Amino acid sequence: VQLQASGGGLVQAGGSLRLSCAASGRPFSTYGMGWFRQGPGQEREFVAAINWSGGITRYADFVKGRFTVSRDNAKSTVYLQMNSVNPEDTAVYYCAATYSNFVPSNGYIYWGQGTQVTVSS
Repeated sequence: VQLQASGGGLVQAGGSLRLSCAASGRPFSTYGMGWFRQGPGQEREFVAAINWSGGITRYADFVKGRFTVSRDNAKSTVYLQMNSVNPEDTAVYYCAATYSNFVPSNGYIYWGQGTQVTVSS
């Protein structure tokens, strides 16, 4: 499975950004997807996850109500819609894939290369 994240950039606080992650290889609908981030000098942390069908999602507390994860299996793509961003959201965002259908926050097997999100105050 190859994952390619895109959509990062510079955004002002309070603004919005949508990240995309395109997958290739194994049929996309057979694995769950997650988003993670790593800020400057910080460890990588879980952001959101979505199961195979898109019917189950899970979010880290710090993004609930602001970020939305979704997927389009026909396009083999998962999205992270980021609204009301703040400078603390500045990080490299990674997408990842898992064989689990239970929206885990760890144990992902395949990782994309990351896309930089910078939020200015």
